[in-house]
Parts: sequence; structure tokens; C-alpha cells
Amino acid sequence: MKQLILFLFPVIFAREISAQTLFTYGNNTVTKTEFLRAYNKNKTAVTDKDMALREYLDLYIKFKLKVQAAKDLKIDTLTTIKQDLQNFRTQVQESYLNDESSLNALTGEAYERSQKDIHVTYAFFPFEEYKDSPAVLKAHKDAKIPLVDIGFITAFNLPYDFESIVYKLKPGEESKPFRVKNGFYIFKNTGERKAVGKITAAQILIALPENPNETDRLKAVTVADSVYKLLQAGADFGELAKNVSNDQMSYMSGGLMPEFGVGKYRPDFENKVFALQKDGDITTPFQTPFGYHIVKRIAKTEIPSDKNEIYLYTLKHQVLQDSRISAAKEKFLADVLKRLNYKKNAAVNQQDVWRLADSFVLSGKKIITPAVNSNTVLFSINNKNVKVNEWLSFMKDQKATGSQITNSHQQFMDLFISTTALDIYKNRLPEFNPDFKYQLQEFKDGNMLFEIMERNVWNKASNDLKGLQDYYSKHQSNYKWNESADAVFVSCANEKLAKDIIEQLKGGKSLKQIAEENPGNIQTDSGRYELTQIPAKPNTKFIGGMITDLSVNENDGTATFVIIHKLYPANEQRNFEEARGLVINDYQNYLEEKWIEQLKKKYPVKVNQPVFQSLLRL
Repeated sequence: MKQLILFLFPVIFAREISAQTLFTYGNNTVTKTEFLRAYNKNKTAVTDKDMALREYLDLYIKFKLKVQAAKDLKIDTLTTIKQDLQNFRTQVQESYLNDESSLNALTGEAYERSQKDIHVTYAFFPFEEYKDSPAVLKAHKDAKIPLVDIGFITAFNLPYDFESIVYKLKPGEESKPFRVKNGFYIFKNTGERKAVGKITAAQILIALPENPNETDRLKAVTVADSVYKLLQAGADFGELAKNVSNDQMSYMSGGLMPEFGVGKYRPDFENKVFALQKDGDITTPFQTPFGYHIVKRIAKTEIPSDKNEIYLYTLKHQVLQDSRISAAKEKFLADVLKRLNYKKNAAVNQQDVWRLADSFVLSGKKIITPAVNSNTVLFSINNKNVKVNEWLSFMKDQKATGSQITNSHQQFMDLFISTTALDIYKNRLPEFNPDFKYQLQEFKDGNMLFEIMERNVWNKASNDLKGLQDYYSKHQSNYKWNESADAVFVSCANEKLAKDIIEQLKGGKSLKQIAEENPGNIQTDSGRYELTQIPAKPNTKFIGGMITDLSVNENDGTATFVIIHKLYPANEQRNFEEARGLVINDYQNYLEEKWIEQLKKKYPVKVNQPVFQSLLRL
């Protein structure tokens, strides 16, 4: 029976592999799982799933054939390809060095906390006066230390330990004394509200000097009131900020401040700004210790109430940069040590190890002990013994980089163990994490594809003048003009300048003269363009000599208009130079199709239709 089982196993295994193979090309196989991974990553909403899958299958087959052609030419051994892959690996591997479940839990927690803001007050009780919790509670009851109001906070505003205490409190509730290095804290949830999100604002600051007298205050109030009256009368906020505001960080940008949320500034400032109801609203002048502020709301960003991917991605990266990730990293390290079969040498006396380290690193002398020497094994990991001499080298490097060695030998040993383990784990990361392995392979294949396409298609087509001309001659009927015009595109630094130039052109001034008078602020580009390429309002009737309406770029404020010189009807033949860009594109497609035909002969493609049909049922 045993012999029969051993005989049948390869057959059953082969059938299982065959059942999951979607297609083969030559001796290479692509599984259903691999294909779905790529398809799901790149898919968009479709109405015809069968057609979408067939089209993507055709693309994926061609992709695999091209990558195989690159491998045949050993493109994967090129120095540039190897360096790019190593750089990419270094960039992305850190995101895989965390316990994913813990990271996701912390991200989810941050999301829930971000949904509300909490008004926090606290009191601090230093050790010099208060030695334990009972003493703190008595002092707090007697109101010996007043509460400090820090205003509203949200996730990531406070240290994680403090934040966790605050978010567990109900409105009006106080925490138990929380011990830190130099005393105790008591926190109070003074009130809650739905998260107000983030705001973009501009401010005009009339600053007060340090320790202002009444004259200083009256002068600042007078200026602030006069500025506010000008704003009410329609004055430009940005221009006033440039001319009046004392905020050195924002006045040059018209008072514009970086987007901020709660907990960024003082409560007396934030409360006024977040009270603005709509974009464009302006506060009356209000005072803080810095002076008198007038703030304009520019835009408001709400905190998403649904767990959309973009917001969760942002939160995840905040978690990775925050102290709260420490617990997840500790759990991850424990898992790594387990995977790498870490085993401590229990026979080693730690005090002997510490003495040896001190003698070697601090004094340069070695203390010989019967139990510990340079070749003593400290621990084994990844089927390798790590000896004292490696630990001593690590300690010496730590000293060289400025680390202070006092009585925390165990901390340095823990760092040595974690550094050793993580270095090994990084090297073996593709074995342990399929997603990381797939991401590396995807990047490598993409680079090889780019290189082989440059060699066999893109450069070949661009540089083959005879081939391009022959292709044009055989397909001239494909290269005819639609309705077109000789035109000049005029791009200006801003809308005001563009309007001024249009008026000057209408007054008879030449574009050349205007451009010479405005160096660096005007760019022109002339040529023959199809009317569909010219930016204009729908149903615009083009005529010779006209100037189109302005088109303003909202991102950089530049403005463009087009001068129409001469119109041409449709179906005029493009000469080779006029059609060159289109011919290159078509010739590239032609070369690629011929190349794919050759690859399919070299690596015959066979699609497993039953497996493909199973994709339609998913």
C-alpha cells in the first residue's frame, strides 16, 4: 500500500498543478493565481467581464513573452537592472518589517479616534512634592494644582499613552493618576464634538511687542480695526496681508498658512478659525498673546466617515512614524526570532559577557574568564552560531557611533540580537512574504520590459528612417488632416497679462514686439493643428484672424489663448514630416506585432480553457 501511495503522489500532484495552470508558453507556466493577482491589481469597472478577461489575458501573454525575450538576452544581469532592483528593495522592505495584524489594528484605532475631537484639560504633579497616587488624588481634590486647558485634540496630537487615556474617558470624566518619569498626570475629558477636520486659512497678524503697554495695545487695535473695515469694503485680503501682516511665515504668500487640524495652534486661535462657517468668511479681529489676528477661511477638508483606502493609507503611514508602532515592532521581532529559530545559550553567564565587553570596548584590555571568551557561542539563529567576538565588534561600532555604554548592557544585547535577526530576515524576506516577493518580481520584470521594448521597438522604429518612409508610402491614406489651422499658442504667466496682450494685439501691436517687451513671461508655439487640438469653448466657430477665449490653468495660474491664422478643410494629405509622429507610433505597433509573432513561434502559447472559464465564475 505504501508503495502504491508513493507511486500515485507525483501523478496527483501533477494533475493539481495542471488544474491551476492558466496558460503555458514554451516550457513556462502561468497559474490562475498569478494571473488573477495581476488582473485584480489593474482592473477597472467593466460591463463585459468575459471580454475584459480575454483582453487582459492577451496583454498578459504578450507581457510574459517579452520578459522571456529579455531573459534570453540576459538583460536581468545588467548592472543597471540589478542596482535599480536593489534600490527599490531597500525603499520598500521597511514597510514589510511590521506585524501586519498589529499595524492594521493600530490604523483602525487611529481611524476611530480621528472621528471625534476631545477637549482636554490636565494637571501635573511632580515627584518632588507628590510621591504616590493617594497624595496626588488628595492634592487634586483640594485643587492645589490648577487644570491646564490644551483645547481640542485628535489622534496623533498627544503621545500615544496620553492619547489612549483621553480617548477612554467619557465627557466630564477624569483619569486616574498616570505615572511618568518625573511625576503624575491627571487628564479630564471636558467635552467632545464630531471631528472638525482640517482647514486652510490666511491670516493678517498685527503683532504686539513683548510685555506690551496700553499704548501698544491701542495702536494695534486701531490698525486691526482699520484693516477689518477695508476688508468689509472689498479690499483684497492677500494684498493687505503682504502690506500689513507681521506674520513672517505667511505675509509674502498673502497670509496663506499651511493646512492644519486641531491641536496645531493655541485653543484661543483655533476656536475662532474653526468657527468660520464657509469658505471666504473672515473673523473679526481677535487677540492672542501674539497680537491681533484677522483670519480668512480658504477651504475645509472633512475627516472621512467611511474607511476609504486613501485615508486609511495616510493613517497607516502616520502610525508607522509614531511611537505607537513600538508594540507592533516588538511583536514582529518576536515572530522573526521564532521563524529564524533563535535559541539563547543558557549556559553563558551574562555578567561574564558584560565584563568582557567593558574590558574590550572601554579599556582595550581583555579579562579572561574560564567560561567566556571570543569564541563562546551567545546564541544560534538561522542555523548559525553567533559568537562573543561578533558581539564585541558590535559594541565597538556602537561606541564609534557615539552610543553611551553605562549600565544598560542588556539593552545593547537586545539591540544586537534584533539587528542580527532583522538583517537575516531582510535577506530572506522574499521567502517569508509572498507579497514582497511578487512586488520585487513585478519591478524587475517591468524594468526588463522597458529595456527590451527600447531595443526591439521604440528606438528601432525612431531610428529606422527608411522603414518609416516605406511604411508611410504604403499607408498614406491613413495620414490625412482633419479640419485644421495654422495657429499660434500663446502661454502667459498670468490671466491679467494675457488679457493685456490680447488688447494690445487687437490694437495692432505685433506679437513679436509684445514678447520682446515681456521676456520670460510669454511663450509661443506655432504650427498646423487640427481644430480638435485647439482649446476652445464647445461649438466654437473658427475663422481666420480670430483669437480664442482664455484658458486658465488652476494649478499654476498661467493663461493660454490661440491666434488662428489660416483654416484648412478636412482630408488634405499630410506629407511625411507632418505625419512623422503618427507614422512612428504606427510603425512601432507594426514592429511589435511582428516581434510577438516570432516569440509565439519560439514559445508556443497554450491556454487552459477550463481554467479560463472558471475565472468567469469568480
